[in-house]
Amino acid sequence: MNRTVRSVATSLAVGFAMYFAARGVWWIEQPTGPLLMVAAIALYLVVVNAAILWESASSVRMPLWVALAALVSSVLIPVLVTLSLDPVTLTAPFATWYIGALGLLGVVCVVRRRFVIGWLIVLVLVVASAAFLGLVVALSLGLVGSLMWVAVAHLLVLFWDRAVRDTERLAGIQQAVSAWHATQQVRQRERRLRTQFALAVAGPVLSRVVASHGGLDDEERLHARLAEGRLRDELRGADLLNDAVRDAIEDARRRGAAVTVFDEGGLADVDEARRAVIRDELARVLRDGVAERWIIRAARDPVTAVTVVGRGGSGGPSDDDAVDVWHEIPREPAEG
Repeated sequence: MNRTVRSVATSLAVGFAMYFAARGVWWIEQPTGPLLMVAAIALYLVVVNAAILWESASSVRMPLWVALAALVSSVLIPVLVTLSLDPVTLTAPFATWYIGALGLLGVVCVVRRRFVIGWLIVLVLVVASAAFLGLVVALSLGLVGSLMWVAVAHLLVLFWDRAVRDTERLAGIQQAVSAWHATQQVRQRERRLRTQFALAVAGPVLSRVVASHGGLDDEERLHARLAEGRLRDELRGADLLNDAVRDAIEDARRRGAAVTVFDEGGLADVDEARRAVIRDELARVLRDGVAERWIIRAARDPVTAVTVVGRGGSGGPSDDDAVDVWHEIPREPAEG
């Protein structure tokens, strides 16, 4: 049977609580008010078990009302025990059970993240035991141990919480590193595929150029120009390309248009589903528009993912404002 740290700690706390209650019951001299002693023991058992077990499965932090009940009980229990005994027997082992019992209750409150309540219980214990027994006598009968228990429990909880935070932070870093490695592997694979694609496109044309010593006919020159443009597109703006965009760019070049693609990381933080929509929209703009020069740019902009500019003319000073097509594709889909 697997045992968690929490279940073991809970079992130990319940066991110690039963031990202190048994010490109170095992009196060697009859109390003058036995009902008061029994009431103190019963109150302690109810409160300490509620402090240990109430909502412990769902939350480490103790409910506030349980913590306040424990604080009130820490005031009542020493009073009930003292009133139930003859002054001669106040220092007997069965009469001082509440010193260790309330120390345990303070530890439980600290472990369940009610630090202030836990230390208030210790303060009440110190005041009550000093008032009823004398401070020096109380210290010799277990008060020092109760103080040390609560202090050590507080330190252990602080160290534990810090260790948990460090572990969670390291786990987050590890996940980020793993994601980065996976991204790099995907990018490396994409670069290999792009290189293979580019070689498949440009290889035959380059072989023909070498074989013919540059003597190409018009059709071969067109193929060479298209291959050179596609190779440049793959190197400069592969994230913007899919089969539809490649075909639209090639059709524009076959019509005599000059097409320039710049990818400056505009799609870096866009999810793949949105990228597919952006590429399809880009292909549609290129197919539907008419221009002699196309400039496709994906800049790092918080709003716009891709800007498509289509211009006419030869590019001289007189046609600087001759923009035939201006289309911006947003990073996020338009609402509505």
